[in-house]
Amino acid sequence: MTTEAIPETDRATRRSLRSSSSSSRVLLTAIRSVVLFTVVLGIVYPLVVFGIGRLMPNKADGSMIHNSAGQVVGSSLIGQAVDKPGFFFPRPSAAGDEPGYDAMSSGASNISPADQKYRADIAQLREKIAAREGVSVERVPVDAITSSGSGLDPQISRTYADLQVNRVAKERGVPVERVRGLVEEHTHTSFNGAADGKPVNVVELNEALTRL
Repeated sequence: MTTEAIPETDRATRRSLRSSSSSSRVLLTAIRSVVLFTVVLGIVYPLVVFGIGRLMPNKADGSMIHNSAGQVVGSSLIGQAVDKPGFFFPRPSAAGDEPGYDAMSSGASNISPADQKYRADIAQLREKIAAREGVSVERVPVDAITSSGSGLDPQISRTYADLQVNRVAKERGVPVERVRGLVEEHTHTSFNGAADGKPVNVVELNEALTRL
């Protein structure tokens, strides 16, 4: 029995068909991959993340604070300047121009603690706060006269909050214990063991005062 040799043209045709079939499979696999990842990463994943965010709407939406009318008045994550009586003052801010707390200019003053003008300004501010709260300069805590690294911290120490209780109560004409209770409600857990006590979210505290 004899076998005839396969013509070279037939071999080339078969190779071309195999190559075409292989390319088709690769193309089909690529298309399937694009569709799969588009569905998973472009639709499923965003919906899952959005759904998780709805379980924690306060954190997902920026921890916004609303007034009694439902209007956004700030965020519990960003401090606000205080320029009227009857409220707790935050710590100073070097973020932006006076009075600070410009979220677009977050940062510290970067002035050396040894700078003579800085030391004089700190001493003057300490005396101003002591006079405002009716206490000795020795009772004014550090956070009352120095800004945070971001200049946007919404917290003050419990010591600084307690220092302001009597003034706020007097300016608002409400019992001291009522104001002290609000301070307690907005005192958070401290993880750094600060000597001046646990942090108090002064932004939330001031909004609570407006609801009295």
